[in-house]
Amino acid sequence: METSKIIIGYFIYLPVILLLTFFVSRTLFKNGKTFMLDIFKGKEEIASATNKLFEVGFYLLNLGFGLLILKISDYRFDETYQSLIEILSSKIGGFSIYLGAMLFLNLLLFFRGRRKSRAIQPQQV
Repeated sequence: METSKIIIGYFIYLPVILLLTFFVSRTLFKNGKTFMLDIFKGKEEIASATNKLFEVGFYLLNLGFGLLILKISDYRFDETYQSLIEILSSKIGGFSIYLGAMLFLNLLLFFRGRRKSRAIQPQQV
């Protein structure tokens, strides 16, 4: 695959992973705020701050991983656009699976925090 095909691949790959990460993050943390409010018993300021910190961490982990696997190294100079599409589909598919796993990990953390907050009974004075 010639260098211009690799650059085309990068111009396709980067916006796709950015948009996927942004979409999943917005969906998760917009709806995750409800869990945070429940975990922190309606204290909106701390719930919003914690939710925002989770969101920043989500972006850092996922964009970092997406950039880490950016390199298109399985190529030969005589390859076609078909091989470029196959390489991109495997990279984007792998990233999507990783992103889905991270989504479920965050949901698990939300549910775990909610369960622990409900298990703690306020002490009677």
